[in-house]
Amino acid sequence: MSGKIAVPIFPGTNSENETVALLRDCGGDAELVHWSAAETLGRYDAYVLSGGFAYEDRIRAGAIAAHDRIMDFVIEGAQNGKLVFGVCNGAQIVLEAGLVPGTGAIRRPTAAFTRNAPEPHFVCRHVYLKIAIDPSRSAITASLPKDALVPAWQANGEGRLAATPEHLQEIVDGSHLAFVYAFADGTASQSASPNGSALNCGGLINRAGNVLAIMPHPERDAWNFNHLDRREGKDVLAPSGGAMLFKSFVKAVNG
Repeated sequence: MSGKIAVPIFPGTNSENETVALLRDCGGDAELVHWSAAETLGRYDAYVLSGGFAYEDRIRAGAIAAHDRIMDFVIEGAQNGKLVFGVCNGAQIVLEAGLVPGTGAIRRPTAAFTRNAPEPHFVCRHVYLKIAIDPSRSAITASLPKDALVPAWQANGEGRLAATPEHLQEIVDGSHLAFVYAFADGTASQSASPNGSALNCGGLINRAGNVLAIMPHPERDAWNFNHLDRREGKDVLAPSGGAMLFKSFVKAVNG
């Protein structure tokens, strides 16, 4: 039986349609939920917060959206064990909501995805995310192979993980560092980071493993027609490349 996946829309969201399309292509029962219908979110089994510029990234990216009524339902769902997957602006939102790394109180974040460095501006660059945890640590990543390498596009001005040394150590000690940046050959290195992220972090996971936040966009490298080397099949519309992470998420939702 398929679980129902909600893709909430905040004012300014701009990656919602390709996110829903990919979830459906991966076998998910996904649909958009407008911010004016927030009260319906409790009916869904899982949530994907897509990329965009919620509330125009005013204050800090994701900081206002994290206090939107929509997030009341997402936070309640996460606390009840529902799967929550945030991509780019969605990752910033779940971090600002305190859902990841999950080392502090709700809506009292202990880290931030902040201004890129050394260039403090928007960066659009193809990247690879390498899984940094045992895939079984989370239902969302459980179907990925060990050392999985996920192609994606970095497209943000605020993607650099920043925190105090004490909170960075909590991230390491609690196995919250889910993905790191790597080169195409799988070599993980700080020099592969497009934004100077602390710990070479590209993604965080909470303690329970049901909330994942990643900064790059795998949905923009997820079909053969937009996958760089088109190595998986001849059907240009078939999921490939970055779809592997969405396939693993959908499999977990569907059980």
